Amino acid sequence: MKNKTLLIAHRGASGELPEHTLAAYERAIERGADYVEPDLVNSKDGVLVCRHENELSGTTDVARRPEFASKKTTKTIDGGSVSGWFVEDFTWAELSTLRCRERLPKVRPQNAAFDGRFPLARFDEVIALTKRLSAKFGRVAGVYPEMKFPAYFAKLGLALEPALARSLQAAGWTTDASPVFVQSFEPESLENLRKRSGVRLVQLLMKSASPAELREIARYAQGVGPSKELVIPVGADGKLGAPTSFVREAHAAGLQVHVWTFRRENRFLPKSLRRGENLNRTGDLATELTAFVVAGVDGVFSDNPAEAALILGISPRK
Repeated sequence: MKNKTLLIAHRGASGELPEHTLAAYERAIERGADYVEPDLVNSKDGVLVCRHENELSGTTDVARRPEFASKKTTKTIDGGSVSGWFVEDFTWAELSTLRCRERLPKVRPQNAAFDGRFPLARFDEVIALTKRLSAKFGRVAGVYPEMKFPAYFAKLGLALEPALARSLQAAGWTTDASPVFVQSFEPESLENLRKRSGVRLVQLLMKSASPAELREIARYAQGVGPSKELVIPVGADGKLGAPTSFVREAHAAGLQVHVWTFRRENRFLPKSLRRGENLNRTGDLATELTAFVVAGVDGVFSDNPAEAALILGISPRK
């Protein structure tokens, strides 16, 4: 299926390698991804670090490092109590000594074989990587960062928006023609970044938005990032239903629609698209992804850029 749907590698090629590592981002671009998605949090000394959560024990070896035992604490994050080790309590020099490990070892044991092999990545390193690979492959590979918990970090005096704007400016990426989308669940954060940068912005959504709400989003953003069920719900019978009006209404407001997240394992697919009883085996990702392309989405996030590229008719770059 040849089409213009953007392929965004969710945390890199996270279905093949531990997420948010330079190796995962590089693999994703080799597989044909148009963009790689680094989630961003801020270190104690203001370095943007690529992690999905600011808590580190789920994806690094910090809990096994006795020199950092005293940094374990409990905090309220996104309305919940979380115990562990947090990026904002570490300098980059300290974080750079940690090594990544697979977030879902029971689901992706093949990825866990790489535990301890890769260091954490800084956002500036991801920018440099995409530029190098763009030159190598003769096509533009972009970045699609998500600002994680921006209001939380702002209260700590570690605001993400100015740090992100500085990195993008240093890269020469300052306009809507730059190979950049920046996403957030927090509208205030996007509006804050809009004052500092002209790159394209995407409002993430976990619940549907009315046409009026979509028009309001279009005032400060160029796109919306809905969860899958807002575009095509899954029925009680485990089958994909008919598309909602979301894509049509978003397009009417002048917004692109980039949907998350497509994964090949059975556990992440509608029941009708699962193959076999093992929830960790590969199911029918092609049917699911094709349905969303037919529904008119402009971009898709996937943990599995190799499979998604094949479905979308994108030639891998090796």
